Amino acid sequence: MKVLLAEYTTVHDPVLAPEGAAMLSVLKQSFLHCGYDVVVPAGSDFGTEIERLAPACDMGLVIAPDLLIAHYTQILEQLTHNLGCGFITAALCANKVQVEKILRLHAIPVPGGPPGGRRVIKPVKGCGAQGVRLSDGPTGKDEFSQEYIEGEHFSVSIVASRVVGDACLYFSGKPPLVLAVNRQYIDIDTDGRFRYLGGETPAHPKREAEITEVAVKAAGVLGCQGYCGVDMVVADKVYVVDVNPRITTSLVGITACMKEEIADILVAASKGEGPDKVHFSGTARFDTQGKVMRI
Repeated sequence: MKVLLAEYTTVHDPVLAPEGAAMLSVLKQSFLHCGYDVVVPAGSDFGTEIERLAPACDMGLVIAPDLLIAHYTQILEQLTHNLGCGFITAALCANKVQVEKILRLHAIPVPGGPPGGRRVIKPVKGCGAQGVRLSDGPTGKDEFSQEYIEGEHFSVSIVASRVVGDACLYFSGKPPLVLAVNRQYIDIDTDGRFRYLGGETPAHPKREAEITEVAVKAAGVLGCQGYCGVDMVVADKVYVVDVNPRITTSLVGITACMKEEIADILVAASKGEGPDKVHFSGTARFDTQGKVMRI
């Protein structure tokens, strides 16, 4: 069996390349360990490389910034079995304003949108903490603002089973698998700019059950499948601040501690199957450069 792991940033985005390389490395190692042949794009035209390589592969996965992942996933889905989110959900999740509206409609807590004052300003279509800042200034083109909430930062890594695409063959109704709650390390510099520095996983905060319940509901409302990450701030409520329909950096820490193979989980979930839970040995801290430390 042959799998295409199409990671965008290692060739095309020097700023995000270290994170991309770390995610690609753990995925590649897992698929190789499970007996798969792994194919990785090498050319300069990412879409053309997917078109060239995907037809000869049994399955594939796109790892790319939110703004780009829907386009490249659509190409992959036409040529092989997709292990990640469907391209429609990926496109939806890339629009942070639309996601906020949908989550609010379903009574999932999200930060409010104050008209002025000190608030968080974000790109409508962004990736991670890039372009996110704390400011009382105006929003720019293609930006929006949210209430700044003081609290603890977590993400929840989920693998959801097949819901779209070739769902007629594989839809089973199996509930999402929560891999881990991850503590996030977020820094705000003197200019108010947010920086994501990595995290610690698995984390077990006091409100873990509430955190996972909100995350699973958010992923389900948006139609996520495969691996996704739900970013949250825990304060008076558990607020969802972002939904990432893709592999996230937390996977680097998770795979360092998880006894199961992520490759097996992703393939099984894409066919409506997979374990009901996973098992960990210890915890790990990880950064955005691929460094992992067991603790």
